[in-house]
Amino acid sequence: MEELLRSNDLVYLSFVRHVLEEEGIEFMQLDDHMSALEGSIGALPRRIMVASELLERAKSAIGNASLTITK
Repeated sequence: MEELLRSNDLVYLSFVRHVLEEEGIEFMQLDDHMSALEGSIGALPRRIMVASELLERAKSAIGNASLTITK
């Protein structure tokens, strides 16, 4: 698994997840629980991870949806 992006913006993450799901790209969102533990103030970004062989396809899908990848 490789990191596709990380963000504190829940709306952005939701849209990215939607785009990946529409493209049939499996992913994992990490650090949800860590963000909750720190009081949900948004200090710790959540990460979207994809399989190494799907990384370029995922980046392309994000770009086609007019999103930028933040790291």
